[in-house]
Amino acid sequence: MKKFLSLVLSFFILSASFSQNSSVPENADFWSDYPNEQLAEFLISKMSDEELLAQIFMFGWAGEEPSALLNQWVSDRGLGSVKVFGWNTDNTEKVAKSVSSLQEIAQKRHLRIPLFVATDQEGGWIRHVKGDTTETPGNMAIGASQYPIDAYYSAYYISREIKALGINMNFAPTVDLYTNHDSSVISSRSFGEDPEFVGQLGSAFVAGSIAAGVIPTAKHFPGHGDTSADSHVKLPEVYIDYDVADQREFIPFKYLISQNVPAIMSGHLLYPRIDKDPASLSRVWLNDILREKLHYKGLIITDDMMMQGAWGWAGNSSEAFKMAIEAGNDIIISSRTAELDERLWTMNLATMKNEKTFRDIVVAAARRVVLSKLTYFKSGNAAPLYPEIARLKEQIPDKDGQKFFLSQACRSITMYKKGSIPYKRNSNEKILVAGQNQFPEFFDEAKKTLGDYAQFKFDYELGPVQADWMSNNIEAMAPNYDTIIICVANERSAMIAKRLEKSGKRVIIMSVLTPVPVLTGFDFADTILFGYSYSPYTFKALFGVLAGDFEPEGKLPLNLK
Repeated sequence: MKKFLSLVLSFFILSASFSQNSSVPENADFWSDYPNEQLAEFLISKMSDEELLAQIFMFGWAGEEPSALLNQWVSDRGLGSVKVFGWNTDNTEKVAKSVSSLQEIAQKRHLRIPLFVATDQEGGWIRHVKGDTTETPGNMAIGASQYPIDAYYSAYYISREIKALGINMNFAPTVDLYTNHDSSVISSRSFGEDPEFVGQLGSAFVAGSIAAGVIPTAKHFPGHGDTSADSHVKLPEVYIDYDVADQREFIPFKYLISQNVPAIMSGHLLYPRIDKDPASLSRVWLNDILREKLHYKGLIITDDMMMQGAWGWAGNSSEAFKMAIEAGNDIIISSRTAELDERLWTMNLATMKNEKTFRDIVVAAARRVVLSKLTYFKSGNAAPLYPEIARLKEQIPDKDGQKFFLSQACRSITMYKKGSIPYKRNSNEKILVAGQNQFPEFFDEAKKTLGDYAQFKFDYELGPVQADWMSNNIEAMAPNYDTIIICVANERSAMIAKRLEKSGKRVIIMSVLTPVPVLTGFDFADTILFGYSYSPYTFKALFGVLAGDFEPEGKLPLNLK
């Protein structure tokens, strides 16, 4: 009797499953009105191996407009995602038109699956979509303000701008800890050094992005902050064990996983005490740790596979793509569009056809991508497939965002050393203002606050010989002035400022980006202010403090012990 009941129950379960799957008609597509899970299974069942593999690829392109090759990947192969890089974006109207044209091509395919369109718009100095978009104070400024609401609204207004362009995914927030103060690739992109604090700010950033209708992506798992190496040019190695990582680097990711963050980016990072392969190419990291131990359910997206930290380890891009797929990434990024017959395609497609395990991994990844798209695009708050070109000028820059970012910049300014604040210029005082050619807003705000002054300009990127020459020049000029105000943005500009130590003049340092170069060795300075970015709002706030318009309350988000 029990065996009979079991068979009957099994029959009804199978019948219900068959009925559910068969209820989706053959002519259904992505926009058909069925439950997301059911429709995702249907769409996957209708996709060829080529379509399944293409669905987990994301390509960038060179130039302002998509190439014929990229269009062909979308039209002929069903490419799943595209990425907008900084070299595509000086003209925001062209960005919107490019997104629209690519989505139009995708919608002409039989299943009408839209593209994920991604970019890196972290705020601060990582702003891939340029043109008319807002230059914001950035993550370290948020960390200095100490208000999670600043993280929320930063993400909200950043997302509103890129959403107007049809961009639906943002590779932000960066929740790497600023553990290694020699890091040049993370530095002011980090909210700070405290794991719990970074987790809270990252959570607020994610919430703001989702509220605005853009998919956030936490990066770079398992953590890029405890190394001075840059994964663009070499594979960074982080020499900590699992327990340290679990109690430090993982903490922000745990916060976001508990918040159901929809996407996490895997970093090209080697933790040799934990696994022999880089995290982005390691099933130990992505399956055993991220999915099994940390219980993450969303999308896993690689960092750019054209970075040395990925293909350099694998030996070539095709092997790197294969390892990334096998590791458990759901979307594999290439900053350039691959040729149609390139080995990263032909080899992986052949492997998919010949190895069931590999094919199962691709199918699982494609299913997650398609389900994520259904969840997002049918949410009622998604970015438009076809941006309204006529409205871009009123949407970008975001008018409400401009007001917010000025107030956020003011909250972030940190008084590291208080001297002549508020600064009042004497009638006969001679002032020299020194700063980077690339920061015209610095000199503009100086003019508004100080009136006439002499200028000393140098480049942001200086070689050691150039920096020494500029240092000699400013040292020779210093005796002719009473006060010298200098913008320090990196080690080279700190080197120039250091040559003012013996001048005997009043030196006011305005530090932007990472404050690390001026944390020590500048006791001779009259005043040191930290602003954490070269945003126009930051320069306005810095000179506002100098003039005594408000008392700065920002706190340095680094541990100096």
